Amino acid sequence: MIAYIKGQIDQIRADSVILEHNGMGYEVFVPASVLSQMPPRGSEVKIYTYLYVREDNLCLYGFLNRDDLTIFRLLITVNGIGPKGALGILSTISPDALRFAILSEDVKTISSAPGIGRKTAQKLIIELKDKIHLEDSLEEAAAAPVDLEDGASESKNEALLAMVALGYSQTQALQALSRCQITPQMTSDAILKAALKQVLTL
Repeated sequence: MIAYIKGQIDQIRADSVILEHNGMGYEVFVPASVLSQMPPRGSEVKIYTYLYVREDNLCLYGFLNRDDLTIFRLLITVNGIGPKGALGILSTISPDALRFAILSEDVKTISSAPGIGRKTAQKLIIELKDKIHLEDSLEEAAAAPVDLEDGASESKNEALLAMVALGYSQTQALQALSRCQITPQMTSDAILKAALKQVLTL
């Protein structure tokens, strides 16, 4: 198993990069989000990899951090989603947004990825919902969740519904709400105003 490759960028292609390490060139297939973050040719970079092995296929898939690699490995466990399909999803939806989409059962966001239809998106949600732990991986979430009183939880749900009614997806609404400092005394209107300020930064 090749856990990662650290080497110089020799080429940047449409869907892959070629890294030179110890005189050997490794082609690593990456999502578009990784390609956009690649430094110039000749720069050294570290890419975390997954080696995909089949009788007629041997490919390396790579990411700039372990978190993205973890999501990729979860995606390819879903029946009907292979490595290319998983790359397509991660080229369109960031790992954090994908977690929100799965937990909020946001079929629309997931099916926006190329080659992913509504039925496949629903299957992905069913198979991965219990495997996603949002609080462990969100980069900008609070360090520890706050237990809210019943009234606050109800107000938060009302704010969520209001955001969806305003045209935001459930994923966007949940992302915005996760960034708000919500107290038991806050009304649904106050929570909504705070979330609308946060959604502008997403």
